[in-house]
Amino acid sequence: MGNTTMSLYRNSAWFLKGMTEFTRSAFLSAAKHFVEKDLEVSMAGRVFMITGANSGIGRATAMAIAKRGGTVHMVCRNKDKAEEARADIVKESGNKEIYVHILDLSETRKVWEFAEAFKRKYKALNLLINNAGCIMSERDVNAEGLEKSFASNVMGVYILTRGLIPLLEKSAEPRVITVSSGGMLVQKLRTGNLQTEIGRYDGTMVYAQHKRQQVVMTEQWAQTHSNIHFSVMHPGWVDTPVVAVANAMPDFHQSMKDSLRTPEQGADTVVWLAISEAAATKPSGSFFQDRRMVSAHLPLAWTHSSQLEQQKFMSVMEDLAKTFQPH
Repeated sequence: MGNTTMSLYRNSAWFLKGMTEFTRSAFLSAAKHFVEKDLEVSMAGRVFMITGANSGIGRATAMAIAKRGGTVHMVCRNKDKAEEARADIVKESGNKEIYVHILDLSETRKVWEFAEAFKRKYKALNLLINNAGCIMSERDVNAEGLEKSFASNVMGVYILTRGLIPLLEKSAEPRVITVSSGGMLVQKLRTGNLQTEIGRYDGTMVYAQHKRQQVVMTEQWAQTHSNIHFSVMHPGWVDTPVVAVANAMPDFHQSMKDSLRTPEQGADTVVWLAISEAAATKPSGSFFQDRRMVSAHLPLAWTHSSQLEQQKFMSVMEDLAKTFQPH
């Protein structure tokens, strides 16, 4: 993280809030009020898809669901790491209904192709967990000419979710969960310059904008697909490979490593949103942290956007996505 970005984080209300609410100790404090029986349920017969499932929060989520008997489709970029993770999950959970699919979410046309192929092959998908994400240290583009982190964090999530909604709608009690980040609290939705073609490229701030866009997508989908329960969550500051090795955030990891949450702690609210009856009673489209519905904006924040701005963003996403849709 560059000096400018680190200074912004340290001096922002978000950073001060995060110092107390996003750490491991905050999770342990919140956990004292968790209802244990919320997660004491069987997932046998239910089908889950988790992106980025071979490490960090995704892997911890896959393990928790596998232990409860759910069928898990792991969508991963690296085949070797995915197969290794699958073997560990099968061994520890005793659940063999764990499947690996290789997909790089930054490869836009392939995301469309994957979603279409999955719908043809499988009859049900009860739950989609959009977990995979990336932080770039410098601007780069994919084969289709899209900025890579936008392609992965936003366009990939948009296409995969949009493509699978018809299958979700035909399945029992469908849910979609997207793993966001507290960084979005310092970002207002922008409907232009989506691929950071104008201005300096700051990978951490670009990532935070993408996480705000994920929140907006969740809110908008909840309005247009009332029979699917949508939610978006902040896992807190978690010690994951993305944070540990990201060139954009070395100072952050070094200074905060003793306060970071474990992947299992980061995954707790994802699992709760995925399997508990309590989560399904909360309004669709809501933002969560530590099993609680919280505001997606800081108090008196300037980050609110109008319904018109949000709809414009979704329209831009739809038009752009269609240009890569197979015919």
